[in-house]
Amino acid sequence: MMWLGILGALGIWGVGWFANTRLANGPQSQTRFVQLLVPVIFGVTLLLMWEWLVRMLEISAVILPAPSVIGERLMQEGPRLSADFEQTVIKGAMTGYIVGGIAAFGVAILADRSDFLTRGILPVGGFMAALPIVGTAPIFVKWLGSDWESKAAVVGVMVFFPILVNTVAGLRDTTVMQRDLMRTYGAGYWPTLFKLRLPAAMPFIFNGLKIATTLALIGAIVAEFFGSPTVGMGFRISTSVGQLALDMVWAEIVIAAIAGSSLYGLMAWIEGRVTFWHPSQRK
Repeated sequence: MMWLGILGALGIWGVGWFANTRLANGPQSQTRFVQLLVPVIFGVTLLLMWEWLVRMLEISAVILPAPSVIGERLMQEGPRLSADFEQTVIKGAMTGYIVGGIAAFGVAILADRSDFLTRGILPVGGFMAALPIVGTAPIFVKWLGSDWESKAAVVGVMVFFPILVNTVAGLRDTTVMQRDLMRTYGAGYWPTLFKLRLPAAMPFIFNGLKIATTLALIGAIVAEFFGSPTVGMGFRISTSVGQLALDMVWAEIVIAAIAGSSLYGLMAWIEGRVTFWHPSQRK
């Protein structure tokens, strides 16, 4: 049975590899449809291999549930998973992401105007960014309670410094000739900021925003391990592990992965529309 499972998995991989190779090297390889189809086939191939190996090797659901079992759990626990998503992603992660991003942008503008503030806050930012979330999350839970506000605070701290550092670096990414030209036109600080420096900084700013999307979700979920009402993705993962309900754990992981990828993709899409002029966006 073990050898049959391994050979079957290799066969599934071979079929997926063959299909993707033909598509990637075919005459339609540069079309949008094929570019989307190739990763879909790759993902389906991995899921089929996973399902086959779990079934053929008779792996216990406590160790690794099959994708079909996880999908069934997703269908059965829709209302509960929706409530967890709202608590963790909408209230905790997104609130902290927005507040932390706005604060980081404001501080970056202040730091740009003050060399003293720049020299002081960036080293502190590096120190704060290195603090482990497992140490800071319980402190915020103690200060702000176990509801979503403490998770939003954790997320805000986590996303603040990546966005701050990238924004400060972007505001400095202009040449002497460009700045001299603005002075020649008689432009002061604010016209130069809005017409030259902020547009030049946009690739850096969006880089920080994209990094922060993944940090926000991780921070919100991990913070719920240290105190949460009876709802939330982190709370559900923690309790489900204790109950050996690994299919529920994987269901939450799937939702978290989809949410994180969607947020990252949204920021990348907005970046493409805002920085269409940048060489990195040209095809």
